[in-house]
Amino acid sequence: MIRPKPIKPGPGQESVWAYPRPAIAEPTSKRIQVIFNGVMIADSVRTFRVLETSHPPSYYIPPEDVELQYFIRGTGRSMCEWKGAANYYTVDVNGKQAANCAWYYPSPTPEFVKMKDHIAFYPAMMDECRVAGEIASPQEGGFYGGWVTKDIVGPIKGGPGSRGW
Repeated sequence: MIRPKPIKPGPGQESVWAYPRPAIAEPTSKRIQVIFNGVMIADSVRTFRVLETSHPPSYYIPPEDVELQYFIRGTGRSMCEWKGAANYYTVDVNGKQAANCAWYYPSPTPEFVKMKDHIAFYPAMMDECRVAGEIASPQEGGFYGGWVTKDIVGPIKGGPGSRGW
């Protein structure tokens, strides 16, 4: 598969093609919020964003900034070549559930140990995921959990025909 031509970022934008491979986690003080069934279930300015070539950032929120009373252990696991094995949460807010909509790394690889137990969300499964007040769009496809905002340009992996990038 031929790598697509990156879109040139405008002022205040980042290209996902400038992100590193292997992935990295960097702290961000941008306010990250997650709303489900009308309830703010996460609100933090102490998150990590994971950056990887061709992907929009995924945000990992410390469990102290998440309303854990709404979280139930999910089913299944997945493996990230960079971060290790992930476990999942199902969110249940006032009877409305989103199964396996959030994930975390209980025993991450050494490079990602700083975000142990931090929780990431699939934005497509939430009412809203906000970055500094902006509502993020979900990364295309059902596998990746990136948050697309106006300051990110692609093309972004995840949509049809992008598997081999």
